[in-house]
Amino acid sequence: MIGTKKILAIIPARGKSKGIPRKNIKPIAGKPLIAWTIEEANKSKYIDRLVVSTEDEEIALISEKFGGEVPFFRPDYLSKDTTPGIEPVLHAVDELPGFDYVMMLQPTSPLRTVEDVDGIIEWMHQKKYDSVVSVCLSDKTPSWMFQLTNENNLESIIQEEVIVRRQESKETYALNGALYLISLKELNNYRSFFTKNTKGYVMPKKRSFDIDDLVDFEICENILEKTTQKK
Repeated sequence: MIGTKKILAIIPARGKSKGIPRKNIKPIAGKPLIAWTIEEANKSKYIDRLVVSTEDEEIALISEKFGGEVPFFRPDYLSKDTTPGIEPVLHAVDELPGFDYVMMLQPTSPLRTVEDVDGIIEWMHQKKYDSVVSVCLSDKTPSWMFQLTNENNLESIIQEEVIVRRQESKETYALNGALYLISLKELNNYRSFFTKNTKGYVMPKKRSFDIDDLVDFEICENILEKTTQKK
């Protein structure tokens, strides 16, 4: 709780990952991937309840072993490749009423720390914002991004002159997938973490890796192993 606001944190973790089979519980730096998110979130000063939303019994058992709560199983129809990411969150909110803020913590962001978790909560509360998501400074400007035509021609994705020098380009930010936080009122209004007033909370790039493939996995494992060795 922060002020008078109760916070529900949700970790969505389906078992049917295709890119990396069983990704959410794949061992990384000595423990299952999801454990890194559960353990950091449980250190929070503000989260009132942390739950894992899954349809998978093995994920549920591993989550509970590392301190996550699994009060229900997600229906299979909310665990498909085509299921919008917000749907498991809306389902969890319906199952667990009585909260003011809702946070989503994807298990694919294992470098996120409790300082990031509590930092975004404090920032949203102090600024009186209703919807915030984490971002990081992008190392690529949209001016350098293209699509390839069938003839392999480069077509700029934006309608402006390509900027060659990095120093001449404006800073741009990208979603890093680590933190999503919204008031229950806004979530009910928009059925999304993104509203017309969503704010960007800047996280350091070194903690902004989102695991999508094996290359990401190996990078994060290397960082986690070096980080734990220093402690």
